Amino acid sequence: MLAGSRVPLWLKIAWTLWLLIWAPVYWGQYGAQNFLFFCDLGNVLIGIGLWMESALIFSWVACGLLLFQSLYALDIAGALLLRRHFIGGTEYMFDPGVPLTIRLLSLFHVVTPPLLLWAIWRLGYDPHGWKLQTLMAWIVVPINYFWRPEQDVNWARGLFFREQHMMPGLAYLVVYLIAAPLFVYFPTHLFLEWVMRRGRITAT
Repeated sequence: MLAGSRVPLWLKIAWTLWLLIWAPVYWGQYGAQNFLFFCDLGNVLIGIGLWMESALIFSWVACGLLLFQSLYALDIAGALLLRRHFIGGTEYMFDPGVPLTIRLLSLFHVVTPPLLLWAIWRLGYDPHGWKLQTLMAWIVVPINYFWRPEQDVNWARGLFFREQHMMPGLAYLVVYLIAAPLFVYFPTHLFLEWVMRRGRITAT
């Protein structure tokens, strides 16, 4: 680790090299729209956050991804240990029809939660992160709604990649843009603030 640096140089280089491999492979498999998934945007933001050693960027990404990536990891664990997908969404990881390279690269979903928590512990937590995640959702999800809607990126048309028909599509979009900050981003923000407070208490 360089003097004055709070993030090891090897980690910065390793994540950058991984991005240079992951991005073209994913582009070839899924196309450009796939890079508007929050998890994929998060990969790029993490790379920037590592080099900038930015508490704000890691707090931003954590508020958007920590819950969903943790559920992803739990679903894979359940499938490996108990042969059951209790949550769903990781079935493709066990599908021999999906190229092995794609499945191996998709393991970033499992790495992301501990990396985000470590970075926040190391760099600190910025309480403005959830607001940036909300702003990004308000920009990205409407794009997902109109651009290649059949892909249902970020569930812009319906949960679990199934277009919903319970309400008009634009009404669903508005509900989504209100519900995600209210029930995911802000609660995650409160959780991370609580964790950091507990950490400071324990440290003292």
